[in-house]
Amino acid sequence: MKTIEQKNIETVTAFIEAFSNHSDLDHTDQFFSKQIGEAFPDKHYSVEEVIAQGEKVIARIFMTDTHKGDFAGNPPTGNSVKATQFREFRVVEGKIIEHRGWFDTATLLPQIKAN
Repeated sequence: MKTIEQKNIETVTAFIEAFSNHSDLDHTDQFFSKQIGEAFPDKHYSVEEVIAQGEKVIARIFMTDTHKGDFAGNPPTGNSVKATQFREFRVVEGKIIEHRGWFDTATLLPQIKAN
């Protein structure tokens, strides 16, 4: 029998895999969310780690892409990039009812030679 945490991890992982290539992971309240979608249009996400406790699930996700549009005042470079995202989910009865995201711009900006 699976624990609630195992079930919640499966729900979150399925969501990430199903929606990552449709830019749904870009829709958060973060400052750069719209710019990320425009500057990195062909993103690929891979889940690196998932931790669950009760209803809460935290995922560490790597995004890889090519810098193809303006980002944080930096014109496209064509550079390949890899950056970390953290996602927090609240899962109740098998459904995601809350979702927040944080994007690690500190590791991304040097990859596009940001000033």
